[in-house]
Formats: sequence, structure tokens, C-alpha cells
Amino acid sequence: MKIETKCLHEGYHPRNGEPRALPIYQSTTYTYDSTDHIGKLFDLTAEGHMYSRISNPTVDAVEKKIAALEGGVGALCTTSGQAASLISILNILKAGDHFISASTIYGGTINLFAVTLKRFGIECTFVDSEASEEEIQKAFKENTKAVFGETIANPAIAIFDIEKFANIAHKNNVPLIVDNTFATPILCRPIEFGADIVIHSTTKYMDGHAIQVGGVIVDSGNFDFTNGKFPEFTEPDESYHGVIYSENFGRAAYITKARVQMMRDLGAYPGANAAFLLNLGLETLAVRMEKYCRNAEKVAEFLNESEKVEFVNYPSLEDNKYHEISKKYLPLGSSGVISFSIRGGREDAVKFMDSLKLASNVVHVADIRTCVLHPASSTHRQLTDSQLIAAGITPGLVRLSVGLENVDDIIFDIRNALENI
Repeated sequence: MKIETKCLHEGYHPRNGEPRALPIYQSTTYTYDSTDHIGKLFDLTAEGHMYSRISNPTVDAVEKKIAALEGGVGALCTTSGQAASLISILNILKAGDHFISASTIYGGTINLFAVTLKRFGIECTFVDSEASEEEIQKAFKENTKAVFGETIANPAIAIFDIEKFANIAHKNNVPLIVDNTFATPILCRPIEFGADIVIHSTTKYMDGHAIQVGGVIVDSGNFDFTNGKFPEFTEPDESYHGVIYSENFGRAAYITKARVQMMRDLGAYPGANAAFLLNLGLETLAVRMEKYCRNAEKVAEFLNESEKVEFVNYPSLEDNKYHEISKKYLPLGSSGVISFSIRGGREDAVKFMDSLKLASNVVHVADIRTCVLHPASSTHRQLTDSQLIAAGITPGLVRLSVGLENVDDIIFDIRNALENI
């Protein structure tokens, strides 16, 4: 099936006489015919649902759909994108380990990596994603266990060279984790370019309607965790009677361990109703992403011609530094998110945003409705000045998430707000 068809038909396959729409299995608990069967579930030798802190039939269907969209062997839904980022790292690293991340990533993820994980004894080194392979190689250490980046950085709208970083990671025998939130599998499938693990904040485009928070981790099944650097995959897990993930689950070792070990202990699994709502968003994802891209292209062109705008970050613009690389990774479009800097800095940026009538000033992005945010004073306010610069954020930077309204109405609203500066 083509990806547009997968959005509608993957994950849930009703049999004769069963409901056409994905049912909501609103239950924490499952019944069994025997105590022996329950024992096999806890030994990980039988398929089925133990408890809804680890798996649920409704969530399972959505996980299968997302895995199919990204081209992975399995997926694990989480209660937020931050939980997906956290579990994707903790599933590989422990206290005393190190990983590398591109500096142009979401501010909340920077804080997670630089502050919270540091308290856990896990060190992160941030690198310039546009640095040469030789420069990036210098950041690797003997205890480096992973590399992380975002397909389209939030809010810098920088394009991550997935193949370059995959080659560097694999030369060092570590996996590449890619946050594909803004691109979605409709615009880019990182696994096809060498990424090993893909994560999303499903709160954004996958949901699309700003009604529930969620995340997901997708395992490509391609990385060899038996290369000697990851004993937790090749040595017995005593919490599961000595199961060895690489031997018992093969290509699905990573995502199985994430579920039965990390999710079991951290308890960040979504409810059935949240997954049902997410599935509704996924069903229209392909249609919506096309419209987001076309609207954003026209808005970006309008902003690029305004004298009151210092610069516009949107890869589809021919004068954008990421224009050529976007043809490789994002041939269908660069999503609906644009960042641009207002001349005059923070004060004029705030005045512009407060003058908007159609666009909403919200702490959200990738919605069906147009919305704006001032990163330096909101989502990224915890960053230092140097971190803001590294993340591509100026005092006058505005993140504009173009919605599905008529593009003429969106541009009319922006034009009127610019005139108030």
C-alpha cells in the first residue's frame, strides 16, 4: 500500500462482523483461561496483554499503524513526546554513559538532555549539525552510546542531514535517533536514510487537532545491538527470568526492551481513548500535510518580501540555506512551520503577535489552526543566550505554524499585524 492508504488501513484489520472503526478498549485489565498462560505472559513467551501500563489493544493498533508508516519493525506509544525522547535514550544509556545531540533541537529536549539526564549521570555533548564529519567525530568518547537529531529543528527550521549523521554514528557502532515530529512520515521517513530509531511528539501533526498529548518510538530493527557496546541487550535480564532480548526478539529487541522494561518501570503509557483520538488524526495525516505545505510556501514567500522581516527560515524558499538538502529529505514539502525574525527584536515581535486576529498566540505548534509563539520568552526561555544562538533563536524570532485556513485569510491577518509595528 502507498502511505496515504496506510494512514487509513494499517494497524486495525476488522474481521467478519467486527466494527469498521477502531474500537476503544477502555480497560486496564484482561482475563485469561489459566494461571499458566499468565505466567507465560510474564516470561515473555506468549503474546497478549498483561496490563494497560504496558499495552492495550487500541493503543497496539495505533502503534502498528505508525510503525508501518515509518517502515519500522515495531512502535511504542508514550504519554508525551518528552517521554518518547526520555525512554528512547534510557533504553540504551545508563549512568556513566554519553551521547551526542545536534544543538538545533527543541528547547525542552535540550533541557532534558543537558540538565535532567545529567542528574541521572548521563552526559550529552551538543554539536553543530552543519559541522564537518571530522569535527563531529571529535565529540565521540569511549562511552558514547547514541546520536540524536531532529529532521526539521524546532524552532530554527534547520534540516538535519540524516545520512551524514547515520554514517558517523554507525562508524562508531552506535544508533542514530531522529525526532521526526515536524516532517512526519508523510514528508520524510528517516529510516530510509539510515536512522535506527525514530520518535515523534504525536501531540503535533499526527494528532493535528490539539486535543491530546502523546509520543511514540519506532524501531527500525536495523541496528546491531550485539556489537559489544550494549550488554543490556545480550546479557540476561533478571527481571524477566533471564530473558536475552537480542536472542529472544531478534530485530525487535530494542522496542521490546523499551516496552517490557522501560515502560513497565516508568509507566508513561497512554490510555485507549487517547490512542483512539490519535488514530483519527493519523487517518487524515497525508491530506493535511499536503495542505500545510502549500499554505506555508505561500506565507513564507509573503514574509520574505516584507521589509519588516529580518529573515525567514523555511527550506522551500530558494534563498534558504537548506533549500538544496530539503529536496533530498523533504521533496514533498517542509511542513507548515515557519520561523522568521521581526526587525526591532523582542518588543516588535511581541507587538506583531499581539496584533494578530486569526492566528492564535499559544504554546503549541502543528495544529489545524494557525498559531504563533515567541520561543525566546516561552518554550526556550530556560536556555542561556549562547544556547539560544546555537539553537538559531534571535530575540525577534517568531514561530508561525500555518494552519488549514484559506491562505489568503492567513496572509491578510499577518499583513495587518505587520502594519501595526
